[in-house]
Amino acid sequence: MSPNNFISSPVDLRNLSFSSLQVVCEDLRSFIIDHVAVNGGHFSSSLGVVELTVALHYVFNTPIDKLIWDVGHQAYPHKLLTGRRKSFYSNRVLGGISGFPCRDESEFDAFGTGHSSTSISAILGMAIAAKYRGELNRQHIAVIGDGAMTAGQAFEAMNNAGYEQPNMLIILNDNNMSIDSNTGALQNYLTDLTTAKYYNTLKLHLKNLLSSENSSTKWASDTLRKFDKIIKGGFMQYSNLFEALNIRYFGPVDGHDLKKMIGLFEKLKHIPGPKLLHCVTIKGKGFAPALADPKKWHAPGTFNKSTGSKLSTVNRSPTFQEVFGNTLLTLAKTNDRIIAVSPAMLSGSSLSKMKSEMPDRVFDVGIAEQHSVTFCAGLAADGLLPFCAIYSTFLQRAYDQLIHDVALQKLPVVFCIDRAGVVGTDGPTHHGAFDISFLRCIPNITGASPMDLDDFKNLLFTAQCDTLNGPFAIRYPKSVGSGELKSKFCKIPLGKGRKIKSGKRIAILSLGPIGQFAVEACQELLDDHIDVAHYDLRFFKPIDETLLHDVFSQFSVVITIEDGSIIGGIGSAVMEFMVDNGYHSILKRLGLPDTFATQGTQNQLHALYGYDKKAIISLIRSLHHEPNKKNIS
Repeated sequence: MSPNNFISSPVDLRNLSFSSLQVVCEDLRSFIIDHVAVNGGHFSSSLGVVELTVALHYVFNTPIDKLIWDVGHQAYPHKLLTGRRKSFYSNRVLGGISGFPCRDESEFDAFGTGHSSTSISAILGMAIAAKYRGELNRQHIAVIGDGAMTAGQAFEAMNNAGYEQPNMLIILNDNNMSIDSNTGALQNYLTDLTTAKYYNTLKLHLKNLLSSENSSTKWASDTLRKFDKIIKGGFMQYSNLFEALNIRYFGPVDGHDLKKMIGLFEKLKHIPGPKLLHCVTIKGKGFAPALADPKKWHAPGTFNKSTGSKLSTVNRSPTFQEVFGNTLLTLAKTNDRIIAVSPAMLSGSSLSKMKSEMPDRVFDVGIAEQHSVTFCAGLAADGLLPFCAIYSTFLQRAYDQLIHDVALQKLPVVFCIDRAGVVGTDGPTHHGAFDISFLRCIPNITGASPMDLDDFKNLLFTAQCDTLNGPFAIRYPKSVGSGELKSKFCKIPLGKGRKIKSGKRIAILSLGPIGQFAVEACQELLDDHIDVAHYDLRFFKPIDETLLHDVFSQFSVVITIEDGSIIGGIGSAVMEFMVDNGYHSILKRLGLPDTFATQGTQNQLHALYGYDKKAIISLIRSLHHEPNKKNIS
């Protein structure tokens, strides 16, 4: 029987022999392959950290010693070793365990890390807290990988750690990948570190010299440190970055050599101050198709584990992402001002084809959302038209740059806000719930959300054919779109909605693709002789006041529907208009309530939070039978 069947916590792991630990590693890989093949989820990142995970929990006294995984999608082996093997079938499903570390889920999850590059800041805070309380024996470890070191916050934290000098260990999991291949000067630097043959050879000779019991030479510790710094800089083109920040650097080492990793961790936990261990790992290790194409296997969905072939899906309409990539490429061929920018999400945003055809007009800036927005501002200030493809939750990380660097200066940056609304199984860290709310309050911005694919294509066209007096934001979900894609482009009047269907007494005002639920609900309600009007607002800023005057002058009941937070969202905008203009209709707002939405499929979440077709029909039927009720909610 596998040793893993007896492991309910790392305490059990620490009682095993080294040969049993190797079996544990093999079993963990097999379990992850078996599970993801059937249930989907993040894949190649977790396969690459199996030995690292086993070594960490074997040497360190978790959960008393604090361990943070960054980005958290590489933490599947960690979860399996910390009491969640039996519940792992529920990973990323409604009511199940999270696909990321979650403080509410386990004491072994020291910090939630659905977004990248936060681990060093968090573990520094914990190390300082321990120092303040006099808990000098507690260890603090941050594992940062999958491109997370490219973010500015990681460097801010290292700069602070180098000054404060707490006892902490940063493990750089260097696999040359985020979701796409890592880009930028940092990756070139790390490659130099891993290939500096003379540096590593001399370092080995120095280690042997210093460890010799018969050596008659006695070196002062500070002299040795200085000599180590000299060779770290002298055999490369420049000084070691981490040592320059006053963080001791160790490595590079093979992150799959379990015995070596255990030995290193045993030594490093006795060395005071901030330390960085540079581990080189292979994303997708143990599964040949993932080794051949780690980008494709980052989160592959279900697949045949024997052949590596993806399980077939039914024919479908294009996704919003596919329409975005194809449309922007078409527009760029006729508009030489268009530049595409994305913070480490080229493939997810469907920009890979444009990157291949126009490499000098597509920029992957790494996991650096703040930089990406100000970079776009610089492009716009010099006469170009940047399209910034950024996920809704990642745009949250660049809010000041959006306000200060773009909107305040009225710069024409087109924000293509992907993954807007509920995204599904990635859960609360990734739902695009707040972008309507946080964009509506910013001056000089135009904000839109298309109901169908053709409208989306035309909004992209409109954004590049007008002289923009500020940023233009277009939000869209991670999903298949609806409607027929027409061959010709059509310019859309800014700030103007459209009537989808006429009706009596009750009107629905929808924003974005969620309006398809309203279309279906209106059709079904006709069978009950309930004739409901439907309007697609299309823009959340500026809101179409002419349309709203028309609606409130005709209908005694108005319902707003949005795939986002109802606090500050489009329903709030409509309510503000109604109050400001003295209308007294019944107003009902459907959307995400004042909570962090849980994980689950998009359809499950639409139903759970009460704005799918069934919920719309139920509300309208109840309102239809209470014609005199007056309230706002």
